[in-house]
Amino acid sequence: MSVGQLDLVMIVEAAAYEFPWTRGNFVDSLASGYAAQVLYAESGEMLGYYIAMPGVDEMHLLNLTVAPARQHRGHARFMLDDLVAACRRRGARQLWLEVRESNARARAIYLRRGFVQMGTRKGYYPAAQGRREDAVVMSLAITAAEAEARDGLV
Repeated sequence: MSVGQLDLVMIVEAAAYEFPWTRGNFVDSLASGYAAQVLYAESGEMLGYYIAMPGVDEMHLLNLTVAPARQHRGHARFMLDDLVAACRRRGARQLWLEVRESNARARAIYLRRGFVQMGTRKGYYPAAQGRREDAVVMSLAITAAEAEARDGLV
């Protein structure tokens, strides 16, 4: 992902979320050198993107988004696999994320990919009518993901 792609990223982000990231969130992530990838269709249409923050022996997925009109086609799984490969290249042994408690579809994708629920963050996300929503904290042991991939389980 580059700053030049952010106009399209912002269109997808606004279509996908009631409380989207700001352009500044994306600019800051890119300036900080976070892992940031965009997925395009052969037609040139932006299908989705992810941003992940590297740490010591770990990576933290901050945003993984698929354009609403292109969901349910395996794009999120494809990007997760790409991120796990990026984790391996960087030597990360753990991949962390937070996901809205109400986002059952995303949680199911993460569970199928081997993530484990580690806890919750109370009131982590903004919600309608000035409320807050809890986040489910999930983690994937990259070494386990490598073994599963090697055994053909992923």
